[in-house]
Order: sequence, then C-alpha cells, then structure tokens
Amino acid sequence: MTIIESAPLLSDRLDALIEAETQAFVEREPRSREYSARATHLAGGCTSNWQIAEPQAIWMSHGSGSKIYDVDGCEYSDFHGGYGVSLAGHAHPAIVAAVQRRVTEGTHFAQPTEDAIVVSDNLSERFGLPLWRFGNSGTEATMDAVHLMRAATGRDRILKVEGCYHGHHDSVLVSVLPEPDDAIGPPDAPIGVPDNTGIPGAILDLVSVVPFNDLAAVERALLAFPDQIAGMILEPIMMNAGIIHPDEGYLASLKELLHRHGALLAFDEVKTGLTVGPGGASRVVGVTPDLICLAKALGGGISTSAIGGTTEVMSLIADGGYEQVGTFNGNPLAMASARAMLTEVLTPAAYEHLDKLRDRMAAGLQDVIDRHQMPWRVVTAGAKGCVSFLPQPIHNYRDFTELDGRYGHAHWLVQHNRGAFLPPWGKVEQWLLSVQHTDEDVDRFVANCEVLARALAEPASSSVEPASSSVEPVETR
Repeated sequence: MTIIESAPLLSDRLDALIEAETQAFVEREPRSREYSARATHLAGGCTSNWQIAEPQAIWMSHGSGSKIYDVDGCEYSDFHGGYGVSLAGHAHPAIVAAVQRRVTEGTHFAQPTEDAIVVSDNLSERFGLPLWRFGNSGTEATMDAVHLMRAATGRDRILKVEGCYHGHHDSVLVSVLPEPDDAIGPPDAPIGVPDNTGIPGAILDLVSVVPFNDLAAVERALLAFPDQIAGMILEPIMMNAGIIHPDEGYLASLKELLHRHGALLAFDEVKTGLTVGPGGASRVVGVTPDLICLAKALGGGISTSAIGGTTEVMSLIADGGYEQVGTFNGNPLAMASARAMLTEVLTPAAYEHLDKLRDRMAAGLQDVIDRHQMPWRVVTAGAKGCVSFLPQPIHNYRDFTELDGRYGHAHWLVQHNRGAFLPPWGKVEQWLLSVQHTDEDVDRFVANCEVLARALAEPASSSVEPASSSVEPVETR
C-alpha cells in the first residue's frame, strides 16, 4: 500500500505526530512562556503578528555564526534567518566591525554619508540599473515602486499577482494569501480580495489581480483597462507560496507585453535580491525590469531597503517630480552595514559556499523523500529552499492552496524540537542558508526531516526518536 493510497492512515499519523511534538515543544519552552505572560503591554504579547506562533511565541537571547539561542537555553541551527535577513549569519566579523566603527562616529544626521555612494555603486553593478534610493523596509521600497509607476505613467491602476506579498501598504494588501474559500473568481481571472482590515474599497478597486505564470491573464487585464494600468509588481521567483519559479520566457515576455501597453514592470526582490545570487533573480533569469525593490539581506541585519530603476523612471526622483523621502533613508549605520555586506561578506567565494550547501541540502532531502516514498518535492532558489508537500510542481497560488498546512506545521515542530529553527509558517516560508552555515548544520536539518518522513511512513507504533526537553537555561542579553 503506497502513502497516497493510505491517505486516512497518513492523516491520523500526522495528527498524532503534531500532538506529540507540540507537547515536547511546550516542555522545552517554559521561560518563553513566562516572557509572553510578562508582555502585558505588548499588543498580542509580541512585536509582530507573524511572531505569534503555535503553540506559543519563542523569545530569543542571542546568535553567533549559524546558531541562535532562545531564552530557555536551546541552541538552534538558524534556518529562519529573520525571514531572509540573515544571509550573513549572526555577528559576522565584517558586519560587527562596520557597525561598531560607525556607532562611534555618529549614527544619524539625516544627511548622506560616503557609504551611500559605495552601496549605490555596488547595487548598480550587480543589478544593471543606474539610479538608486534608500528606505527602511521592504514595504517602503514596494510602496515607492507603486508610486513611481503611477507618477511615470499618469495612470492609477496596477497589476499584482495572486498570492504575492509586497508589504503592508494599501495598494498591495490584495489577494496575498486568501483561504481557498476566499480566493474568488476563476483561477485564470481571480478577483481581488482585501488581505487585512482597514483597506479602503477605493484602493482595492485600482488593483487587478492575475495568476503567476499566465501571460494571457495579464493581456486580458491590459485590454480590459486600456491606458489605465501604470504597471505590474511581482516577485520574479514567487516566494510567498513555497517557491514558484517562472516558466521559461515568462518574465521576458511579460516585460515586452507591459511595455507594449505603456505600462512598467517592477520586481519585488526583497526576498530574492541577494539570496538567490549576487544579482538577484533578475540576473538569474536575464530580465532587467524598470524598477527593483530590495531589503532584508541588504542591511546585514540592520533595517534598510533600496529601490533601483532606469534613468527614465528614477529621473522623477532626481528632478523632484516624485518626492522620495524619509528621515532614516540612507541612515549611516544601515549604510555602513550594507557596505560591509556587499563588499566584504557577499564575495564570489561566499556564493560558491552557499551553492555547495544548497546542493548538499537538496540532495540529502531528496534522498529522504525517495527512500520513504513520500509524495513531496524539494524546491530551491539560491540560498533559499523548501520542502513542497505536494507531488506535482506548483505554477501559481491556486496550485499551492491544495497543500495541507498540517505538513508544514509538523515539519516546523520536528525541526524546532531537534535544534533547527524555521519560520513558524511552514506552509509558506522557506529555509535560508547563511554564509556561516556548515555541512553539520545542513546534515542536522536533513536528519530531522528523516524523523518526519519516518514517523509518517511507518506504523504508528514505530518508535520515533523523541525530542529532548532537557536544557540548561542561559542568561539573556
């Protein structure tokens, strides 16, 4: 009897595994539970809704190299990476030296420093776009991209992809992760739905939603709103639904199609910009858009973002036609850290190391999957990757909604309880490798996935190595 043929039995094993691993998790994290109880003046007991995990939030103490440590003294190989920020790992010597030096020289002037020149020169060389500006988050970068597309074309409507997340400003909080029952409209013509409360209907009415990898849908939208669409924003490699690669030729044809209708193309490379490769996904696929948005890994752990574009579009900023402003834009501390990240950390040798680790991870996980005959797939993009708990390739968000979220949650619990830290949204988030990860980190992750596969493939009475709940607390910093 195959795994697919025994779906009810597999479902029972999955539920039993989640229950057992949840209990082990709770036993490991008493101090985190105490911290959450103390956080009475933090709304929801956390600093972001994304940090409210099940069964409870995990409070961190410190990190070093590829490892992080929680307040209960548990050590983890960090594959969370701060949702893609920690490509350098933790306390990288080059980042530490740059930040320490800058702190002693002043951390904020609301005026530019020389590091901003070096960073913009480096980004221009990497991404093939001549002009850049800085912000403080991925949300700010994508917000500027939408504003610039509208300002450059004199049009109001934008296109976005169903299932893509571009930050939390009004224009893009549309059809981000709708539940299957809420994803209205046919798969090739989805109807936009708000992803949060507080989104004005008037803004929602200016967004047309299309599937990923579907040029015909984009053309239909362009024809339905002639001379009204300013441009389209999308992740060139979709990263909010596992990892979805573009079909061959899709992005190049998309750029040509949009330009033919007088619309612009913006790549949201907040997640892929430096993690997929030295020039992001745009270099990998060989397509340079009108605008690129960067953040996360760019700052080496310090909050910053960047938007780069063609001379034609960015001249709106240069001549004052679009006011791109922000008190902390180009903050000296962020620029010092970004300079070190780009010039000292992300070297060709670093990317070779990341590629080797990725190949080791992918091969090890695929071996586990094959040996246990599980209907899963490994998908990677540079330093990022995920286990897709579906047997078939995923081409768009509607494909992704077929995934049973229990698999991702079980995987997260199994990894966490055995010393590998993942984002607490296993259905949608990826692992991240850092330049400080080692073969041993990767092998730990693969061995933990073996625990998951074995628990689901073998009879319920089979023994699964229990997670250790005995740890010595460490002093928090």
